[in-house]
Amino acid sequence: MTRNAPARRARGLGAWATIACLCLAIGADALAETRLPAVFSDHMVVQRNTEITVWGWDEPGQRVSVRAGWGARASTKAGPDGSWRLSLDTPDAGGPFMLAVKGSIRLERRDILVGEVWFASGQSNMDMRMRGNSNQPIIGSNEAILHATNDRIRLFTAERQYAETPMDDVVGAWVPATPVNVKTFSAVGWFFAEKIERLVDVPVGIIASAWGGSNVESWIDAETLDAHGHLTFREATVDQPERRTPSLMYNGMLHPFLGYGMRGVIWYQGESNRARPGEYLELFPAMVESWRRQWGIGDFPFYYVQIAPKDWEGGNSAYLREAQSLAMTTLPNMGMAVTLDIGECDQIHPAEKRTVGDRLAYWALANDYGFDAIAYSGPTYREMSVAEDGRIDLVFDHAPRGFSSFGAELEGFEIAGADRVFHAARAAIAPREKKVTVWSEAVSEPVTVRYAFEDCPPATLFNTDGLPASSFRTDEWSE
Repeated sequence: MTRNAPARRARGLGAWATIACLCLAIGADALAETRLPAVFSDHMVVQRNTEITVWGWDEPGQRVSVRAGWGARASTKAGPDGSWRLSLDTPDAGGPFMLAVKGSIRLERRDILVGEVWFASGQSNMDMRMRGNSNQPIIGSNEAILHATNDRIRLFTAERQYAETPMDDVVGAWVPATPVNVKTFSAVGWFFAEKIERLVDVPVGIIASAWGGSNVESWIDAETLDAHGHLTFREATVDQPERRTPSLMYNGMLHPFLGYGMRGVIWYQGESNRARPGEYLELFPAMVESWRRQWGIGDFPFYYVQIAPKDWEGGNSAYLREAQSLAMTTLPNMGMAVTLDIGECDQIHPAEKRTVGDRLAYWALANDYGFDAIAYSGPTYREMSVAEDGRIDLVFDHAPRGFSSFGAELEGFEIAGADRVFHAARAAIAPREKKVTVWSEAVSEPVTVRYAFEDCPPATLFNTDGLPASSFRTDEWSE
């Protein structure tokens, strides 16, 4: 991609070029030895019951053999550029094992577990560590850190890096879950992994690769962006920081992991795209499709978090929340954790991260691990009908036993007639019919309903499982 980058970006990329030159200056012989990417380190977790890909670099033409402690083995030759790639079958959960790689030199990776692997990505709400930020706490973090020792959970945090072209590696290493290691790991990622390990009863590895303030364009490869034919996708953030420049996060923090065996992805991002919800509705599914295509392991589960309420200057973030809701219906194996009830109007980083991790885990547990008895989604709007008396009946999915406001008054509903003027409306739960009825004396012939369709609304509508409904509207009006 061609762009007029600001001076600081040029300096940053120049620094990366300097590092590359220094590496070359060390000597080609040193770099030609058998090497593995950082994600293949001691303490790693590999995905169970599948065929995983192992890759690395060596001298061109060098025969490379890989032997795993669980009995799998394979060999290949390094290509003209020195890269090699092969596949290994994995057993059911277990370990620890070792992995031996024999090329021009011999490498060993030890204390490897076989289990479930998840990739956690997005912007600051995914990147936010268990210790919290300055003056921004995470509820329950101290107790969670205290009890974090668990050798069956392994953590990988990718250090921040951006690049103009796709990178082959990151800086990072797998570490076991200990209070010290968990303290500096993604809070959402940890709470998700902890619940999966405890309930599925297998080792869990979670890779955190996130950067605060990044937008969705930065996590999409240039070819995918160009295929959509919208210059704004490539140029809208040209004078923004690197984390908001198209493809730079993809190149530096996603591309190095492509092909690593995993179960699926959890994602928390969207605040940086709140001013462009229409583009997000196109770009976000395009990103998911491109990741799935390039990973080469099928339509893996992709569970993501709807941005929480906050008072923003300018615009209405409800349109971005709507785009996220609609994205869930465009592709298979997508699921959205709603956070309408845990937002903080004056804070972009809600403190209730355990709830977020738990709600993402509900999607995985119910859809990927056979926990059929649990609810995993709040009520999702399905259809409306208008009675002769002007009352509107709303029908929802994911509310098999109806609704509750848990003692609060149902708030946040508005209705409008053909004049498109919205009026505050009253709402009531109709328990026998398992529907919500909405009305306003100011609108005798209503045509549409909106719920919580503003920046920082109260959340009052839940299913009986305690999961909140997303904000929604039944119209498609531009305003």
